[in-house]
Amino acid sequence: MRKAAVVDRLSEVFSALADPTRRAILARLAEGEATVNQIAEPFPISLQAISKHLKVLERAGLITRGRDAQWRPCRLDAAPLREVAVWVTEYRRFWEERYDELGEYLKRIQKEN
Repeated sequence: MRKAAVVDRLSEVFSALADPTRRAILARLAEGEATVNQIAEPFPISLQAISKHLKVLERAGLITRGRDAQWRPCRLDAAPLREVAVWVTEYRRFWEERYDELGEYLKRIQKEN
């Protein structure tokens, strides 16, 4: 049951990361918290579109929103990215094993020729 919850969270995180605008927003928030207007400055899209991207990132747990008077600054929460890194690491091991096998095969062929 717990594993299924992790997969669902991973799906949400990967879905959120699939969009280049959302990745750029995360890169901006890695520099420090920002308001929606500050986040929207470099993008040629509406504030409403930025807000929709922020909602996706918030739902995936990648950002949090605080409250400072009428402002709701956004902050990066990198914890879900750790789960992605763990998942990717498993497949990195797979590819490293494949590369090792390929290396051994190439050495064997070179010796035979």
